[in-house]
Amino acid sequence: MQDETAVRALCDQVREAAYALHKYLLHGHLEKVYENGLAHRLLKSGLIVEQQRPLSVCDEDGTVLGNYYADLFVNECLIVELKACERIANEHIAQVLGYLKAAKQRHALIINFGAPRFEIRKLAL
Repeated sequence: MQDETAVRALCDQVREAAYALHKYLLHGHLEKVYENGLAHRLLKSGLIVEQQRPLSVCDEDGTVLGNYYADLFVNECLIVELKACERIANEHIAQVLGYLKAAKQRHALIINFGAPRFEIRKLAL
């Protein structure tokens, strides 16, 4: 697990890449376009990026109850969930908190490319 300072620096790096992508593409594309674009930019900067990372939700006894797929998993410690919608809603926050719990991770970003104004939120368990 990375320390808090390293995670903050990683979040800043992802935030800067996402903002630059938003400035270039603007809003109006499908979420997958932004996912591919952000993954490409982060990989070019030397980060480890996994797209559509499977996250299993398990019962207390370990039985798999279902799977989620995080849009991006960066440097094996940061979940990045992308949206292309009007605004980040409470259900998006609940979704990402579920991802964090399922993945046994502490840090996530929700990035919305769908609105004219760039929107990003940092979540932590």
